[in-house]
Amino acid sequence: MGNARMADLRGLCRDQAIGPDQLWGWPIERLGQALAWPAHCLDAVDRYRRERGTEPVFDVPACALLPGDSAWPCSLDGVNSPPSGLYVEGDRSLLRYLNARTAIAVVGTRSASDHGLAMAEELGRALAEAGWPVLSGLAEGIDAAAHRGCLARNGAPIAVLGTPLDRVYPAHHRSLQQQVGRQGLLVSPNRSGCRVHPGHFAARNRWLVAFAQVLVVVECPQRSGALISARWASRMQCPVWVVPGDARRWSCRGSNALLRDGATALIHPEELFASLGDGPLKPEDSRGKHQRVMEAIGSGATFDQLLLRLQCSPAELAPQLLALESQGELLCESGLHWRKPRP
Repeated sequence: MGNARMADLRGLCRDQAIGPDQLWGWPIERLGQALAWPAHCLDAVDRYRRERGTEPVFDVPACALLPGDSAWPCSLDGVNSPPSGLYVEGDRSLLRYLNARTAIAVVGTRSASDHGLAMAEELGRALAEAGWPVLSGLAEGIDAAAHRGCLARNGAPIAVLGTPLDRVYPAHHRSLQQQVGRQGLLVSPNRSGCRVHPGHFAARNRWLVAFAQVLVVVECPQRSGALISARWASRMQCPVWVVPGDARRWSCRGSNALLRDGATALIHPEELFASLGDGPLKPEDSRGKHQRVMEAIGSGATFDQLLLRLQCSPAELAPQLLALESQGELLCESGLHWRKPRP
């Protein structure tokens, strides 16, 4: 089954608010009506399901995240050739920020200058303090510096790996990768035990952009994976910010060229926050949370619609709705439909 049909299945699961396990049990006639696939494809699906039985047993590792799962980042659905699955380790609640594209990606060269490394670490610290998940590839140089800065401020580092979860590259990043896995989240599109190819790292650069609200290039030469990420960012409407570098240094020529081509210069992290505001992990007072709920309700919304709009969990949302209802700010109608009282 190719990427287009997998995207059809993910879309159907999302529209019906069900998982792939429930879709497995649909009659073939119902699948045909919902998907409008050709008869030969539906026949192949029906034959496969009969072979596997009504309650198939698949050897799926606990770390696997598959298309159609409720936590699958829908931000991948608009990307050409999305991964067939993801393998994750760490705090799975951070997946919501990949889904909503509310993380900041920081990338750059493995052979960075002292200035570049210092800027990346400062940026990682500042992003963590402002409540932004810090997304990078855990590579040598800029990536690692950004994640070290994030870890130092007890932030939420998210690493998209070019290797399986059971491999560390470079090898001396073992401790750093373990720290990110404990405090944040490790994500890989490659199953454990598979061979690593250069193409895995190129694909990693694309997933980084698919998950990010903004891409920050700290320092990179003219041939660099960071430039691949910047090209993908231009296609995905992801703003690109660049830290200006030494015009005489080879490792800054690619990033400086991005500035010449129209990227936004980043002199200090505060400039980024002036544009974006605080991140989704920044603690809010109850008034700020209630204001967000009222704005999300608009002219009326169901509980499930609010979960999607606010990108929060039911346990976070329910107390806020009850508090607003007790204050007379909201009314709950049948079907858990919430609205503001009419004047």
